[in-house]
Order: sequence, then C-alpha cells, then structure tokens
Amino acid sequence: MHLYLTDRLTCPRCGPEFGLLLLAREVRNRRGLGGDLGCANCRETYPVKAGLGGLRPPPRKALSSPSGVEIEPERPVDPEQTMRLGALLGVAEGPGTLFIRGPAARHAEALADLISQVEVVAVDPLLQTASEREGVSRFAMGARIPFFSSSFRGVLLDGPVEEVDLEEAARVVVPSGRVVILHGGERSSEALDGLGLSVILEEDGVVVAERERKESPPLVTLRGP
Repeated sequence: MHLYLTDRLTCPRCGPEFGLLLLAREVRNRRGLGGDLGCANCRETYPVKAGLGGLRPPPRKALSSPSGVEIEPERPVDPEQTMRLGALLGVAEGPGTLFIRGPAARHAEALADLISQVEVVAVDPLLQTASEREGVSRFAMGARIPFFSSSFRGVLLDGPVEEVDLEEAARVVVPSGRVVILHGGERSSEALDGLGLSVILEEDGVVVAERERKESPPLVTLRGP
C-alpha cells in the first residue's frame, strides 16, 4: 500500500467524512507493509498486513477466496485484455490513481507497467496473497469504497454490480474521469446517467460513463463601465 493513499482513506464505519490515520510498523520504499489504520471518530482500527489494507467494516469474518477457488494471482494475464482495459479507462499516463474491483484486478500490475506514474488500487480476494510491488495497492473492503470523493481518475468494476456500487463509483471518480462497468447493461447505464455521468459507450454489456466537469461560473466585474 502506497503511503500517499493514507491521506485519501476514510473510515468504512463512519463514512467518507472521516479520514483514517496510519500507525505504521513496517515501511519500505514509501509503502506500508504492516501496521494499523485508525479512525479518530469511532476508534475502530483496520489492519495492514503484508501490504494489504483490510478496510472492511465490522463485524469482519476471516478473508477467504470465493467458492474456494484457488488461482495463482501472479500467472500471466492477456496483454491485449490489459490494453483494452486501459483504453476503456481512458488514462494514457499519470500521475494519478485508478481503482479496479473484481476479477479484472488481476490486470493491476500490467496496467501499472503500461501506464506510467499511476497507482492502481486493486480489490479482489484472489489478490490477498499476492506480493507487494510498486504501482499496486491491494485492499479488502465492503460495498462502500473507503476513499474521499473525487479520488480516482478511473474506476472499473468487474462482476455483479448493485446500486450502491454505482453510487460509490460515481462519488469517488474525478471530474472528467471514467467509470467502467464490465458486466453492466441498460440498468447500469440508466443508473449512471441518473448519478450525473454521461454514458459514452454501451456495447456487449460494457458501459463506460464520464463524470462531467462543472464549468466555472463566468467572472463578473465589479467595476462600472
């Protein structure tokens, strides 16, 4: 977990108005490998172990792979699929931060290598035992995304999505940033439109929407003619 991300993390229990503080016990190359993240409001703590930030609200069960499936996270991924995901996100270069949740998070390392100066926040149970490396910060979290609003240049959700997932994606993406739903459809498209995003692609279940940038109001002179 990159240390600069701790300035953006929020309490999964108290909500996006309450940030977290890191008590680091092991730091290497500006990456937090061990310690605790604590909320000054509710006093809840969230562990950081082997670089993985455990940001699940209580009560928390032991982490486990879905359906008992064993998949080696370091096995090679399809480079063409990585290029496709990067194109959908629309981020050609950094600096910036991307968020990927679901099976597509296995492309996090390849995307970090493909797009210079980006940090990829990856959320998927199959990455829990992956090794810590530059460019990828791994987290475990619940339905809510425990980051301040407008934290990511791109958000990609893979797998089933609920209304709360779309709401959170729309909240944490920056103006002009994209939200990508790999298995969306008409319902996701309509929901994102209702959340103030403009749908720019809807094809074969893939939905790409862009958060509109609010134009600054025109300057009005206070000096008379």
